[in-house]
Amino acid sequence: MCVSIRKHPHFLITLFALAFFSGFHPAVAAAIDSGAPESLSPYFFVEGTDSGEDRLPLKKTSANVRLNGFFASVKLSQVYRNEGTQPINATYIFPGSTRAAVNGMTMTIGERRIMAEIKEKEAARQTFDEARKAGKSVSLLSQKKPNVFSMEVANIMPGDEVTVLLTYTEILGAENGVYEFVFPGVVGPRYGGDAVHTAGQVQWIQNPYLAEGSPDPVSYSINVELISPLPISGLESSTHELVTQWQDKQSVKLSLKDASNAGNRDFILHYRLRDEQILTGLTRFESQGENYFLIVSEPPKRVVPEQIPSRDYLFVVDVSGSMAGFPLDTTKDLMTRLLGNLKPSDRFNTLFFAGGSAVLSEQPLAATPQNIKRAIKMMNSQRGGGGTELYPALQRAFSMQSDENVSRNIVLVTDGYISAEDRVFQLVDKQLHRNNLFAFGIGTSVNRFLIESIASVGRAEAFVVTGGADAVRKSEQFIQYISAPALTSIRLEAEGVELYDLEPAKVPDMLAQRPVMIIGKYRNATNDANITLTGVSGQGEQRWSFQLADAQSTDSTLPQLWARKRLERLYVVPDDNEEELRERIVELGLNYSLLTRHTSFVAVDEALRNTTGHARDVKQPLPLPQGVSNLAVGRPMPEPELLWTGLLVLLITFFIRRGKQRHAIPA
Repeated sequence: MCVSIRKHPHFLITLFALAFFSGFHPAVAAAIDSGAPESLSPYFFVEGTDSGEDRLPLKKTSANVRLNGFFASVKLSQVYRNEGTQPINATYIFPGSTRAAVNGMTMTIGERRIMAEIKEKEAARQTFDEARKAGKSVSLLSQKKPNVFSMEVANIMPGDEVTVLLTYTEILGAENGVYEFVFPGVVGPRYGGDAVHTAGQVQWIQNPYLAEGSPDPVSYSINVELISPLPISGLESSTHELVTQWQDKQSVKLSLKDASNAGNRDFILHYRLRDEQILTGLTRFESQGENYFLIVSEPPKRVVPEQIPSRDYLFVVDVSGSMAGFPLDTTKDLMTRLLGNLKPSDRFNTLFFAGGSAVLSEQPLAATPQNIKRAIKMMNSQRGGGGTELYPALQRAFSMQSDENVSRNIVLVTDGYISAEDRVFQLVDKQLHRNNLFAFGIGTSVNRFLIESIASVGRAEAFVVTGGADAVRKSEQFIQYISAPALTSIRLEAEGVELYDLEPAKVPDMLAQRPVMIIGKYRNATNDANITLTGVSGQGEQRWSFQLADAQSTDSTLPQLWARKRLERLYVVPDDNEEELRERIVELGLNYSLLTRHTSFVAVDEALRNTTGHARDVKQPLPLPQGVSNLAVGRPMPEPELLWTGLLVLLITFFIRRGKQRHAIPA
């Protein structure tokens, strides 16, 4: 059927409304994009006709960080204030470190300070709902993903200021003598088209976002105290300007020079110690009848062989909407460098994906100047748009042709903004075979859980590229890693002591120039017990021995850190018995007072405060990560509940006027 737009101009308006709304509203988008009945997606926050004051209850978030050796202790504070005239219930989605062991929470209202309890997630939810309905102030901390948390605070009364404080610890990483601490800034908008394939609740991805360029109404601060047993050098942040106050050569305090819009990206701190030394040794701690230990050994010097074997490379590049603009520009820079470093004897191919996928060639190409130029041209032609269908892209990548006698490296380049990480890990675990899968995370607030975990399952390394300078460094690191492992055949041996529950259970080959870390438990130790770590490097066998009696016994966080390491493995290693896996996670969470996939923290103020029986539900809008465009979310529109009303009005108007035109027949 053909409709004349000139004869029926309102048809054009209706058609435009349908197209415009469908790009934004989850239900319509799903029907058009995939035929599915419903799809989840984030949406833009637009203030209505009210003052909006009670719609933005989170006023301040601040972090106090203490760094000591390989350990980081963080106190994260969130201040909620109701400046409106009616009670509110607030929900805030925020990121967490992929290595964080969240082990405590308190809620403070005026003079009252309430310690949170750790409970199974369903029991914690029931406690929260009952307290909310009874008119009590209550807060609930839940894990949506290992690096995404939700804070819910109910019955915040007009004029109330509620402070929620959560604490966590983590083990820091170091590479080439450089230590790195990352404090995540904001949760990037997740693609909702794959939500049907993920376990658990995923409604959180519908959280509203501020439009690109909007100022963040939440004040943000971070204060760091770095205390080291050795003099500190090379202190810098590539993401934020710092105010530095040196106490002495081994102690320094840091704060942000400019806190405006500082929370729209990860805070990354790098530092070195004297002569680029790595703090190595053995640490132990006894808790509730169990003994825990952590071994940190310095990495061996890398020896690069003169003849690096030829390899196949398959670059899998994300060109979806969230990559448009700055992330894709950074990707183009990175890909130009990666392709330019290939040897003539190598072969390569590129696969670009968004809602669908396209390849440079059906078969691997020789890394000739002509073919590399062709690949760079195709890369530079990408503009970014559409969904992030990573799973089918990896399916296609694994099925593509490669030489059985040549090692193939799959290199994934993405911001990681997907919902269904678990099935991606399972796919990689089942289909990897002789491949290695490296992962490059692109952007200022990437999904580190996906990037780090997929590289771990892929027996390779993860890189996070925040800008052009990082593209240079990380491409050079990648070339080093693939040349030869720094250490292979790594194993732990013990004399006079029994070791068990080690994490990692099997230490993989070490590709990076970073220390070997093993955390575990021990029992039946004699006075002269010792633990030896061995491995093979380019210089032959390497050995590090530690006397258990000489180990420091001062770090009380080792039990929680061990449990967190065990959780990391349970989250990414596929397990067919879901119920057994759930029980193991719940046991870890309850025994070690840890936030997990199946345990939550809940704090209840027993005072009856809201006697009205009503409270307004508010979702705190998030800023878009720095460099991420509006294409990651959709078009700035009114709240979703207003969309169908507007569409209905347009449709009614169209049919009424069309009916009038039919009856207005000239005599």
